[in-house]
Amino acid sequence: MVLVILLTLLALVFVGYLLQEFRRPANYPPGPRWLPFIGNTPMIRKLARVCGGQHLAFEALSAEYNSPVIGLKLGREYVVVAMQYPAVREVHSKEVFDGRPNNFFIRLRTMGTRLGVTCTDGPFWAEHRNFITRHLRQAGYGRRPMQLQIQNELNELIDIINDLNEEPAWPGSILPTSVINVLWTFTTGTRIPRNDERLARLLQLLQNRSKAFDMSGGILCQLPWLRHIAPEGTGYNLLKRFNAELNEFFMITINKHHQSYSEDKCDDDLIYAYIKEMKERKNDESSTFTDLQLTMIILDIFIAGSQTTSITIDLAFMMMVLRPEIQERIHKEIDANMQQDEMPQQNDRTALPYIEAFLLEVQRFFHIVPVSGPRRALSDCTLGGYRIPKNTTILMSLRTVHMDSNHWGDPEIFRPERFLDADNKIINTERLTPFGLGRRRCLGESLARACMFTFFVGILQKFTLIKPTNCNADPSIKLLPGITLSPKPYKIVFRLR
Repeated sequence: MVLVILLTLLALVFVGYLLQEFRRPANYPPGPRWLPFIGNTPMIRKLARVCGGQHLAFEALSAEYNSPVIGLKLGREYVVVAMQYPAVREVHSKEVFDGRPNNFFIRLRTMGTRLGVTCTDGPFWAEHRNFITRHLRQAGYGRRPMQLQIQNELNELIDIINDLNEEPAWPGSILPTSVINVLWTFTTGTRIPRNDERLARLLQLLQNRSKAFDMSGGILCQLPWLRHIAPEGTGYNLLKRFNAELNEFFMITINKHHQSYSEDKCDDDLIYAYIKEMKERKNDESSTFTDLQLTMIILDIFIAGSQTTSITIDLAFMMMVLRPEIQERIHKEIDANMQQDEMPQQNDRTALPYIEAFLLEVQRFFHIVPVSGPRRALSDCTLGGYRIPKNTTILMSLRTVHMDSNHWGDPEIFRPERFLDADNKIINTERLTPFGLGRRRCLGESLARACMFTFFVGILQKFTLIKPTNCNADPSIKLLPGITLSPKPYKIVFRLR
């Protein structure tokens, strides 16, 4: 009899648990029903394969449920996706959405911790973000020293292209090192040699990482127990290798800084400044300034600075081949406003408005980060009139903002002129949000914009970009899915003008 009662109680508890798993929170955003334990994960993965990417799967659900806010459950985690400008702006502007998720993927990204800047929140995040911003500015970030660093990398890039002797090459194979070395110099005080084999391995791992996951963390985040069954298939081994190589790479640099530290070097780069802060707080048991946190900050800088900017420049070069009439207009604008041996700089942007409009259109049209985030609701709140429970993960569909026909009119057409008025002045940028908005706006925005403009103008000043003579197919504007979208490898010829 006792056994029957116990079994009955266990059955009731299990049924109650299943009902709780099926339950949809009150006034939660519309979306598909989910299953216990796995939620909508299998359905979203299948829909993403059919549609061509997770971002397109979210858009399909938005259309199906006729809602700019979609409510899901991925694994055990509530996930809400904000679509279109009003909902995306609401997430960007409300402080309640400034949190970051505390899930398996986020912790694995930062080597099992919850450190760094990108994936943290609250007072910890604010303290370290303010420190990084202050000391990068002291080292010249956003000012003349940064421009000089970019020009130095541009000179090396031009030499590399000259050495190609008009042999076809994929820009994506030479750009990332140039971009990352600008910010790396501010962080560490030194460049990474282009022939450094460790850097080549890290960039390849980073590229693989980007394709293996999506902004929600992929199956490794939603069903982390699968790493024990399929460590390769889930990307778990990939992230472990990436973390191990990064840690070794960074610690060599950090240890060298510790050995050569002196107070008069503290304005030279971010690591010396951070070491100084560590020394000043060494007697403070509550201090969060540690070697491990420094490693995570460098990891954030490395990840943020090594892909999105170089991909954007890569796509700008690709459009020169696909739209030769645009390239001709760009060459004319450069020739009319710059000397052949004059190095481009940020101040030239006002004199080259069509190029500025072209780069804005590249960012809008390709939206290489189609879904941004993830954010975490710091308390129960609302979004678009729906109730969002505390700790819900929030994703933002930037593609729906950049491809909104009600605002842009013809978003499927690549047209730089949409950003120019009758007087050739830049307009219509308020809904272009590749760097985000609000308090969590991208720290590297100034660097990214300067790199894109300087590298692009500097290369177009010297070269004409053409399709190889033995290539019949045009580069594809359909990008490969992942955390960031990227072009399929293609080749072009840099012909000296």
